[in-house]
Amino acid sequence: MNMDWTEMRRVTCEQCGTEFGCGLSGACWCAAEPAGLPLPQDTASDCLCPACLRALRNARAATDHTG
Repeated sequence: MNMDWTEMRRVTCEQCGTEFGCGLSGACWCAAEPAGLPLPQDTASDCLCPACLRALRNARAATDHTG
């Protein structure tokens, strides 16, 4: 996937405070993430950084398998 990082908006992660790029046009790093990625509506009002979004996905997957 060819991403033009110059067209990304700068966002601060609601969870950890890391600044990262978010591409509203669909050419975003999150488009490369697996389907079923959790949408963090209950934990953040905006995008999460790659690390926090993956941690959320992993935590939810662990809960799904144990609960």
